Amino acid sequence: MELEVPDVSMMAVPNAIAGFIASGDEYLLEGIFSEQAVTIVENFAPYLFEGADAVVRWKEGMRAHAEHLEDLHPKFGDPQDFSVTGDQAFFTLPTSWRGLVHGTPFFEEGGWAFLLVREEGNWRLRSYGWAVTHMALLQEAE
Repeated sequence: MELEVPDVSMMAVPNAIAGFIASGDEYLLEGIFSEQAVTIVENFAPYLFEGADAVVRWKEGMRAHAEHLEDLHPKFGDPQDFSVTGDQAFFTLPTSWRGLVHGTPFFEEGGWAFLLVREEGNWRLRSYGWAVTHMALLQEAE
């Protein structure tokens, strides 16, 4: 039977990444990245993280990017455009974030495009791209 949406093991990847972004807890990322070269597109410089040290540079960049963010809460929408071909899975994931930036409440909407690969029986991240589609500072917490 063919899957119509990513299963729990596939969703473990975006859950781990969002958990790391929200908490800074690197332990959450253990075992989620591919042994192959990983490529990440983000909304902070240098924007493209690729090569042997891509994950290390992305983690450092994400920590710096999130330095003034607090109380982050991600919420996933329904996965879209899901397909599995051999040992690869692709899907997009609408995502919203709420939190504080420099103490001011904010709301951000965007989406991730994920490419996962099956390695040693587990789904691991080969690539993702993040795109912000809406961002707002809020006058009061909603």
